[in-house]
Amino acid sequence: MTSYPYPKVSKALVVQKASGEGLYKFDAVLEERPVPELKGDEVLVKLTAVGFNHKDVWVRKGQYPGITVGSPYGGDGAGVVIASGTPNDTLLNKRVLLSPSHGWKSDPVGPESYFAILGSSPVGGTFAEYLAVKRELVIPSPEHLEDIHVAALPVGAVTAWRATIVNARIHPGHNVLITGIGGGVALLALQFCIASGANVYVTSGTKEKIDRAVELGAKGGANYKDKDWPVQINDLLQKDKKGSTLDAVIDSAGGNIFAQIGRYLRQGGRVVCYGMYVLSLFTVSFSSQPTVAISTTTVTTYRTANPSITFTMKEVLKNHQFIGSTMGSQKDLEDATAFISQHRIVPVLSRVIEGGLENAEEGFQFLARGEQFGKVVIRLGGGESEQSKL
Repeated sequence: MTSYPYPKVSKALVVQKASGEGLYKFDAVLEERPVPELKGDEVLVKLTAVGFNHKDVWVRKGQYPGITVGSPYGGDGAGVVIASGTPNDTLLNKRVLLSPSHGWKSDPVGPESYFAILGSSPVGGTFAEYLAVKRELVIPSPEHLEDIHVAALPVGAVTAWRATIVNARIHPGHNVLITGIGGGVALLALQFCIASGANVYVTSGTKEKIDRAVELGAKGGANYKDKDWPVQINDLLQKDKKGSTLDAVIDSAGGNIFAQIGRYLRQGGRVVCYGMYVLSLFTVSFSSQPTVAISTTTVTTYRTANPSITFTMKEVLKNHQFIGSTMGSQKDLEDATAFISQHRIVPVLSRVIEGGLENAEEGFQFLARGEQFGKVVIRLGGGESEQSKL
């Protein structure tokens, strides 16, 4: 059942082995592929916006497990259901976002089966014009958001929700530290915590990002390049209320986080870690064509290079808790989406790339430079204006 001429082909930006030597081991190649016929439990989504994650850059560099050559990039996508294998489907013509988590429906502890994430993987990716997906893996979009904002949600929202609300169990009045503010997950964690009534403090490598976090509602922050940044965070805590401690830390750095912040973390406080990323500097020539260099620059990027966290008897005696947190379930994303709608949260966008998948290289370059404060998304052809015609 369709409400739109059924497309025969779809463009997709897919993973292919790099043709030459350089920073990237894999290229991002735009290909045209046939659109499959729908099965009874599937819908066809016309993508109107897709979002980048650091994972997409790591895949290009060969630094991510399970890279599948021929699979589209991208874990974030928003669009419109234009066809369904189910007769009289109520989702037809509806704006939706795609769940990036496959194999994890609702179990509060962990995936029920083999778990895979959209993007350069065996379950595919979102960087395409049309996608045939299982009906159960689409979620109605928040009505107050444009599709470019909806496309900023899936990976970041499910990760931030599980880290803050499910695992850190943030409640009104809690004092929360979020490290490395500026990325999509950290910013959504900030917005979730503030909407929950928590007091939020942040770290960043630049004053500008700390100032922008304060504009979003953070109490203050410290530059993690300063050796005494934990003391600075404690000074802010005491300024707000004498005797205050942190209830939780939402961390993306790993390493010696307990040694750095443990003395300011309450008895039984939680450190929830959703990644262990450090900054690296590279000098690289970027090109819009495989053999033509268009610019050479030093870029800042993130890599997973602190694959350990020190946890000692000192933390045990304080009943400190360390919780690893990766992605989340379909139910987590549904709950996060409902919360976003209830509180009318608007995810922060750092850049919107116009012109479709043909201009995706701009997003890879922007993320590689480490300049973002918020999500980087691509607006595809049509968007909400086309949806209104359906």
